[in-house]
Amino acid sequence: MPLLEVIQSKQVSASIRLSDSTATQVDQYAAFIRACADDVVEQALTYVFAKDRDFQEFLKTPQAKQVAATLRIRKAPVVEATEPSAKKPANGAANGVQTPAAVAGSKA
Repeated sequence: MPLLEVIQSKQVSASIRLSDSTATQVDQYAAFIRACADDVVEQALTYVFAKDRDFQEFLKTPQAKQVAATLRIRKAPVVEATEPSAKKPANGAANGVQTPAAVAGSKA
C-alpha cells in the first residue's frame, strides 16, 4: 500500500481583476507562506467557501445549479506534435535559428 495518495484535479486558467492593494497582498502572502500566488488565491477561496454557512445552504438550492458562468476561463493552447523525420535546412538552421557552428562555417 502506498504511503502517499496523490489526488489530481483538473485545473483551469481564469482571468480576474483585483485592486492594486489586493494584488500586492496576494504576492506578499505568497512570499510569507513560500507559495505561489495561484495557490494563495485557490486556498483562500476554498477556505471562504467552506466557512460561509449561508453559502453552503445556498449550494443546496436549485438556484445554485442555475447560476450563469461569469468567470473568464482561458482555453489551454493546443500543442502540435512535431514530426521526428522533419529535415533540417542545409545551413543547419532549426526554426529559423542557425547554430554558432553553422554561422562560423558560412563565414569561412
